[in-house]
Amino acid sequence: MSAVKTPDAQDRLYKVESILVSQPKPADDKSPYFELARKYNLKVDFRAFIQIEPVPLKDFRKQKINILDHTAVIFTSRNAVDHFFRICSESKLEMPAEMKYFCISEQTANYLQKYIVVRKRKIFTGEKTAADMLDLLKKHKNEKFLFPCSDIRKNDIPEFMDLNSLHLTEAVLYNTVACDLSDLAEVNYDIIAFFSPSGINSLFVNFPDFKQNKTRIAAFGPTTAKAVRDHNLVLDIEAPLPNAPSMTGAIEMYIKKANSIN
Repeated sequence: MSAVKTPDAQDRLYKVESILVSQPKPADDKSPYFELARKYNLKVDFRAFIQIEPVPLKDFRKQKINILDHTAVIFTSRNAVDHFFRICSESKLEMPAEMKYFCISEQTANYLQKYIVVRKRKIFTGEKTAADMLDLLKKHKNEKFLFPCSDIRKNDIPEFMDLNSLHLTEAVLYNTVACDLSDLAEVNYDIIAFFSPSGINSLFVNFPDFKQNKTRIAAFGPTTAKAVRDHNLVLDIEAPLPNAPSMTGAIEMYIKKANSIN
């Protein structure tokens, strides 16, 4: 996966024929990536760059956290939900009915049904991002919050809680690790799309001498974009944009421009 780096994305409008999306293949055939592939006759492949590994119960216990000392749990992903209830099950803990759950989105809140009877619980839901949920947390300042998370996580919630003197305990219940991408060593793509700093890290774990050359890099979100630049890569495609809120929208804007002049 090696493809000399030019310093300015504006000079990098090369024709696009292939894209690697650093996520698992969508189960839904109606994914916008498939539509993009059909519309522009592209080869679009999917490959997870990171994977989740559970923290064993014995390692969790080393964190010396008593889950039942807390009155509320903050969930920012399905992974957090899965691994929280895994640890509870392995610890033979049953959540009290009065436990409160703060979820980053309705989708995450609905996922709780896998483990608890939602209609009988106190569930508070943000709209989509951590920022949406922060006001909710502030309104419950007397709660003792538990934050199940990965060893790699954003700082927004811990920083907010600290700033507002809210009680927060972080519980690392799963680790985010690089996938083995060695089979891609001799494969080149015109665009590689990244969605987290962990994905960029995985690229360099697998290919420490990676040279960007004509490979265009697409990044979703400001932390991912920063990780791209921190690794001295050219960021060719950034999402979301006001006129392209999705990764596929931002990639399509680039393709329209690049392929029309090549």
